[in-house]
Order: sequence, then structure tokens, then C-alpha cells
Amino acid sequence: MVLYPKMIMEALATVMYAGTKKNLVASEMVADTPAVSAPKGEGEPWQVKVVLIFPRNTDPFLKSTVKAAEAAIKYHCGQDVQVTIETEFKSAPRPEVGQLLPGVKHIIAVSSGKGGVGKSTVAANLAIALARLGYKVGLLDTDIFGPSMPKMFNVEDARPYAVQKDGRDLIVPVEQYGVKLLSIGFFVSPTTATLWRGGMATSALKQLIADADWGELDYFILDTPPGTSDIHLTLLQTLTITGAVIVSTPQQVALADARKGIDMYRNEKVHVPILGLIENMAWFTPAELPNNKYYIFGKEGCKQLAEAMQVPLLAQIPLVQSICDNGDAGTPAALSSETVTGLAFINLAQAVVTVVNRLFS
Repeated sequence: MVLYPKMIMEALATVMYAGTKKNLVASEMVADTPAVSAPKGEGEPWQVKVVLIFPRNTDPFLKSTVKAAEAAIKYHCGQDVQVTIETEFKSAPRPEVGQLLPGVKHIIAVSSGKGGVGKSTVAANLAIALARLGYKVGLLDTDIFGPSMPKMFNVEDARPYAVQKDGRDLIVPVEQYGVKLLSIGFFVSPTTATLWRGGMATSALKQLIADADWGELDYFILDTPPGTSDIHLTLLQTLTITGAVIVSTPQQVALADARKGIDMYRNEKVHVPILGLIENMAWFTPAELPNNKYYIFGKEGCKQLAEAMQVPLLAQIPLVQSICDNGDAGTPAALSSETVTGLAFINLAQAVVTVVNRLFS
């Protein structure tokens, strides 16, 4: 007797699944075309492999259905057939947009109108500073095309894995310095450009948000790409953002773009509160002259913009060589509160907490 996959499917079509009151084929429970292997030698049996998909691993009809499927194949194809039946389980549906991240109290978007102002450095140090203050913190690197967080956190070689939880396969964030971290940088080559269309990028971003086990968090920091883009729209449509902080340098070119970033969040269709401005590279202080301040990019530009836009100035972060060095080494400045820059980021975190508490207490 010669066996064909069609014969196996016909046998499975005689097995009723109590969960749907339909047969296995009509219930679309057969994962793929059954695998049929001819005998390897004289006297050896035919081998049949079938993969059945069940709604969940606790299905009460699982064992009886598997036994019935095996019996049906042997009845229709011969008792000598060696049957192997494997089981898979459907992932539970992704929660609705309004129900995403139920364990997260506050979502903070760190944004900038243009690149090169140190937004990612601020986001990384803000997250670490909040963790050092005792809060449960998560950080999502949403810059799909230029992820930098794996390097900043010294976890470039990390590879997140998935676990099954509540019937869903969820990505487990990498934990470093007290912060739960995910980035597309964990899943793509660091030396290869990410050539994705907008739809692919937003789909990947949604997966990092909705299909990850973020758990209970006090603060969920979003390191957003510079400017305004599809990524920002996806975040605004997917998450209920508590507020945004805008990072800028004091120079007028950067401030003009910072105004656009503020306008995006204040748009009547968005209505995300601006928690405040962060002036990065506010002044330069050389290591050999720690008491000197040189205003390379202009003086107090963000302070003036904050007053004009009626938002708080959360912090003025100096331009110090160690900030760059620590970022490249994967040891952000906020890890130490004994340095001027480390203390500046701790103060920034405290300012963010104060503003959030004031707005939502």
C-alpha cells in the first residue's frame, strides 16, 4: 500500500473536534501538509507525521483528539503505520490598543526636533537615573533606523528570547543597570543598514511594544527618532503617552526644530502634555578648569524657549567629554551621582517625577 498526504487528510477529516463540533480539517487544526515517509527497508513501516494546532495548551479535548487522530490514520491507512502527532498552540490575540501595557503607570516620550542634540544620551541616562531613584523602569529604543541603546547599555551581544505567558509568545526585555530594555538593534546586524519601508518599521515597533513582557513599570521611556515621522504617529496611535520631554541644544537652529516638536505633541488631534524642555550641551566645562563655563552653542536658549512656550525647563546638561566617553563605553553618566553630569541626570529624573506627580496626582 502506498500512502499520500491526501489520504492522511481524508482520515483526519473523520475526526470530530469537540471544541468546534467540526472535523479537524474543517476546524483548520492541521498545521501543514502531513509528512509521509516511505519504508527505509524491507519490513519497515510507513511513517506519518501530523502537526495539530490547538487553541491553548490547557485545551480539555487535547489528549482525546490526539488519540482519535492517531486511531483514524491507522484505521484508514493500516495498523502498521507509525504515526507521530505533534501539537502547537495558537497565541492569544494581542490586546486592543487601549489595553496595551496595563502594568505601566507612566509613558514618557523623549523627543527632539532634529538629530545630533543628544536625545538618546538623555533618554538612556534619564531611565537609569529613575531606576537609581528606586522606580521600576523600561526603555524602548523606537529609532528603528538608527538604534543606539544596545551600545549605550553595553549589551550589543544580547539576544532577547521569548516565553509563553497567558497563551502568548512574548519577548523578554534585556535588563541592564536596573532598566528593562528593548531595541530593534538586538534583532538586526549592527553593521548593516535597515532598509525597510514605513509599514515594516511600524509593524516591528508595534511588536516590540505589544508582544513583549514589560510587566509592572513605574516609568516607560520611549527614545523616539529625531523629527516627526511615521514612528511618532504609530506611538501616538498605539500608546496613551503621559507626556513628552523635548531635548535641544541652545543654538537657534536646534530651537526652531524644538518648537516643531512641541507643536506636534500640542496638536489638537494629539494632546500630549509637554512635561518640559531639556537643554543639552548647555555649556562646555573643560576637565582642567571645572569652574569655567563656555557657551559654545549660545547661552540659555532653551530657558528662553521654555518661558516663551510656557513649559518647565527641566534641566541644563553641560557638555563634558566624559558623557561621550561613558556612552561609547556603555556606562552612562547617570550610574554615578558623584560627578557633575551624573548629578545633573539624577536631578533631571527628580524633576520629571515632580512634574508627572503634579499633573496626575
